[in-house]
Amino acid sequence: MRKDIIDYLDQKKELKQFIREQPHWYRTLTRNPHEIQSLEVAALHYYKKTIPHQVEKFTNGVQMASMMMSMFQAMNSQSN
Repeated sequence: MRKDIIDYLDQKKELKQFIREQPHWYRTLTRNPHEIQSLEVAALHYYKKTIPHQVEKFTNGVQMASMMMSMFQAMNSQSN
């Protein structure tokens, strides 16, 4: 692998870990170092850090909070 790619991965610990978990990317970058952006996109999807994943996580949190509020209101109304 090229030295500049190795240096870049040393700066981005998450990408380095992703390559350890997905070794086919090591071969891909060795053959075609211009695929670094594809690697970053794949890592975002793998670690679920894309915008749709973040929106889904936020939505799930709001739904959970809403459900808990409903439960507390139901418990409160039963005790009165």
